[in-house]
Amino acid sequence: MVEISFFHLKTRSVEDALPTLLEISLSRGWRVVVQTATAARLRALDDHLWRYKPESFLPHGAKAESGAETQPVYLTDSDENPNGADVRIFVEGVEMAPVLADEAAPRLRAALLFNGDNDDELQNARAQWKTLRDAGQTLIYQQQDENGRWMEKAREPKAQS
Repeated sequence: MVEISFFHLKTRSVEDALPTLLEISLSRGWRVVVQTATAARLRALDDHLWRYKPESFLPHGAKAESGAETQPVYLTDSDENPNGADVRIFVEGVEMAPVLADEAAPRLRAALLFNGDNDDELQNARAQWKTLRDAGQTLIYQQQDENGRWMEKAREPKAQS
């Protein structure tokens, strides 16, 4: 079963947090799909990943380009998994449950990044947590502290004592 994390952004934006999560995934040899809800957000993230850190290169490709199956990081606004992703990161409140129950599901992990200061994103994340918990999924809720570090705040199912 895929481990599902909810990343509650408090001090950083998706654009700030995403490259770090991608770098960690790539350092572990994992392929990643990042799914947005809109083509506009996909283009914005694609542009951001090309220039977020001038001294390094984060290999990625977007839906509009050829060779999707060879991309270590693939950006899409649909339920596809052409690179055989180990990890799938959802932004903009994309519904995870349908993708996780589909052949587009990642092999190891899924994550929802959401802005805790945006009430719509917060309510969406809560609703998705409930849906996935009720479906028996393994869930981890992580929130940023004041220094931007991730702190685990909840886990479902709860550990047996």
